[in-house]
Amino acid sequence: MARSVWKGPFVDGYLLKKADQARASGKHSIIKTWSRRSTILPQFVGLTFGVYNGKKFIPVSVNEDMIGHKFGEFAPTRIFIAHSAEKKTEEKKA
Repeated sequence: MARSVWKGPFVDGYLLKKADQARASGKHSIIKTWSRRSTILPQFVGLTFGVYNGKKFIPVSVNEDMIGHKFGEFAPTRIFIAHSAEKKTEEKKA
């Protein structure tokens, strides 16, 4: 279910502070965040965030097309390992 329009987008406060500090300093280092639920705002365009997926930080370079989406959408938590051909041939033989 979507968030109410009158509430506005959710962003963790510390994330806004870190983004403002990064813009003020001019350094383009990765901003680590565990907040996958935060919405990407126009202030974040051009910055790089390290979004935690439960195992490691995935670098996400924010562009204009990402505004309104959540950080978690760009750092998948599950990795699909392809079905092996060996298992398929074993099943056919049995």
